[in-house]
Amino acid sequence: MFYTLTPNENSPLRCGQRFQSPHKPGIYYDSPCKDSLSDESIQLSPISQDFRSPAAASRSICSPHNALVHQTPTTSALVEAKSSIILQNCVSTVNLGCELNLKDIYRRTRNTEYNPSRFSGVVMRIIDPRCTALIFRTGKLVCTGGRNEVLNLTGARKMARVIQKLGYRAQFLDYKVQNLVATVDVRFPIKLENMHEVHSQFTSYEPELFPGLIYRLIRPRVVLLIFVTGKIVFTGAKARNDLAEALEVIYPVLTSFRKK
Repeated sequence: MFYTLTPNENSPLRCGQRFQSPHKPGIYYDSPCKDSLSDESIQLSPISQDFRSPAAASRSICSPHNALVHQTPTTSALVEAKSSIILQNCVSTVNLGCELNLKDIYRRTRNTEYNPSRFSGVVMRIIDPRCTALIFRTGKLVCTGGRNEVLNLTGARKMARVIQKLGYRAQFLDYKVQNLVATVDVRFPIKLENMHEVHSQFTSYEPELFPGLIYRLIRPRVVLLIFVTGKIVFTGAKARNDLAEALEVIYPVLTSFRKK
């Protein structure tokens, strides 16, 4: 990298003096040790691309958020862990588009529960697929229990069909997956206390109340329950891609706190 230096009478350069590049802020150089500078081009060597105070550099390197963003290993262990993610539960919502008489639905259907003093909705269960629905007077239906998105969608459609057969003009509007719960085992023990100390702004850990460490990711917005055995529970994901991305983000953090 070459720059042409022109002597300046007001601020002459001294031997070994450090100065900033006029073309690239943040890059610094040492002036050559000569009595005077000519108009010839002089070869200079950059000191540092990141010339900052030690405290600022330390904050940048040690920040857990920076670690999450920049450390993305492509190891075979990570690939194997991503392929072993198991979906455990799916929660979805749908709007039936009409008001419902919950007491009437409870009286005319089987496998339902309705106790308005304890819960304002009707609880309906079906066996195939094994799903549970919470049905509200406004026409909102919350379906849970399906082991994947397809089973949960099938269960929600079956229960909407039951409501239609009772004489209600039920539709199937705005179906959305709200939460995916999954598990994975990274197959190595983790030092949860040390992890909580370094990543305290993202975690909560109270072993007297709950044995797992709760880690809240920012991107993707997924909550992880991490256990000392290496087992992890994902919750809050909206799609399967969120699960894989969350594991890719957290895996380098887990390996850095691996028990020897």
